[in-house]
Amino acid sequence: MSTKSERTALNTDLVIAKAAEIVDADGLDALTLTRVAEELDASQPALYRHVDSYDALIRALGLSGREILAARLADSAIGLSGDAAVRAMGLAWRQMVVDHPGLYAATDRYPCADDPELEEAVSRIVEILAQALSAYNLSEDRQVHAARTLRSAFHGFCHLEAGDGHPREQDLDESFDRLIHLLCSGLRPQGNT
Repeated sequence: MSTKSERTALNTDLVIAKAAEIVDADGLDALTLTRVAEELDASQPALYRHVDSYDALIRALGLSGREILAARLADSAIGLSGDAAVRAMGLAWRQMVVDHPGLYAATDRYPCADDPELEEAVSRIVEILAQALSAYNLSEDRQVHAARTLRSAFHGFCHLEAGDGHPREQDLDESFDRLIHLLCSGLRPQGNT
């Protein structure tokens, strides 16, 4: 065990980063404050200076997961529109879940309702999705509904895929391609003419 002088000074970002490492490696259910403290070579009471509780840590992980997802969606759609943007965002969503399964799981673990920061993080994701739909020439109202539909479809597919919810032998990549095709086919006729 390290001496006090050899220990890394704790801060909130370090605690959240260590928790993110744990959940991405071993799953959300493997996360405990005791484990975070042990891996940081700190006492558990020392963590409470940086996170209020286990639930607060889960909330922070969910926020971090949404921030990573939003950044990846925005990056994936740069210079693209229409079907190409939908496909790129869908693939980016799916890859985020592969790269950060624990952080992604945390996005479902803490309720967003009545939490302005979490609600804003969700709204940002919907706005990014909506902005990439400009080529479909949708009214503002339809654009929001379409973005929510994409969010629901991508989340549902990825949630099921991450949890072995697609047990049949058919290729998941092909299923995802078909999902993208269905979404794009449904968006095209909704545009204003």
